[in-house]
Amino acid sequence: MALPTFISIRRQRRPANKSSPCSSVDASPPNGGHPSQSTIKAATRTRLIFSLLTSALFFIALIFLILVEIGSTKGNKPVLGSIYFMKLDLSHIIPQSVPNASLINSIARTLGLHDFYQVGLWNYCEGYGNEITECSKPVTLYWFDPVSIILSELLAGATIALPQNVIDALSLVRLASRIMFALFLTGACTCFVSIFLTPLSIFTRWATFPIAIFAFLTALTTTVATIIATVMFIIFQKVIHSAEDTVNIIPEIGTKMFAFMWTASACAIVGWLLQMGMCCCCASRRDIMLGKKTGRRKVWKESGQVSPAEMGEPENRRRGLFGRKKQ
Repeated sequence: MALPTFISIRRQRRPANKSSPCSSVDASPPNGGHPSQSTIKAATRTRLIFSLLTSALFFIALIFLILVEIGSTKGNKPVLGSIYFMKLDLSHIIPQSVPNASLINSIARTLGLHDFYQVGLWNYCEGYGNEITECSKPVTLYWFDPVSIILSELLAGATIALPQNVIDALSLVRLASRIMFALFLTGACTCFVSIFLTPLSIFTRWATFPIAIFAFLTALTTTVATIIATVMFIIFQKVIHSAEDTVNIIPEIGTKMFAFMWTASACAIVGWLLQMGMCCCCASRRDIMLGKKTGRRKVWKESGQVSPAEMGEPENRRRGLFGRKKQ
């Protein structure tokens, strides 16, 4: 025979959760405890601002990189014609210490020698006085060889003896120019992609780290290309200055080109640093939906909702990197 069962009528006492913030909040979160989309967007506004700022920095860097790319490609346009790495003034190639220097300089011009030559990333331009008369055809992996250019433009049988140290420096210019060309082109392409990738970090921090690596590639290629161009043309300028006793070639560094290069590099570096900072700072939308972070606390107070990270979560229990709980 089955024995009767007795159910205790004593009411079980449950300890009140003093640490739960829900007991002191009258309004309960809608949608079964999940915050609304408007609240999530408002709570992650700080991360959105930094994401858009990073994208804007890469956009600015891309504009300046484009100016570096198209500099000296069109001689008939004043803006593009004034952007160059270096300008060589050969209008007084024979030093004044040489007898009849003015006459020889005028003869050199009639033999086909132009007053100046300026070098860009894809080609070079030439002209008389302050006016560009012609630009060469853009060439991939271009490097500036003033010796070949000058000798090719002189009439048959005419020649100008350039110093040996200038000729020796051309081997370094050839290698550095090709590396610089490839890095500038890579930096411009990766910078364009980074403009659209960086805003995606607003959704989750797990996607922020791969985007930060890609942003680092953009900053690295742009900065290294800028450093190579700066060092190469400064050395080339000093080499030409050392030969003033033999030939009077006046080298001039392109101020606009150097300003554009370094501005693009600075924007790319700052954009990468901001992207790296978002790997561990500023709550993402996924963090708030999963209750890993609260984001802007002011938003929760104004909306009257309780953030998922505060529901039943002790105050002394913190979360580490990527929302992991610390014991």
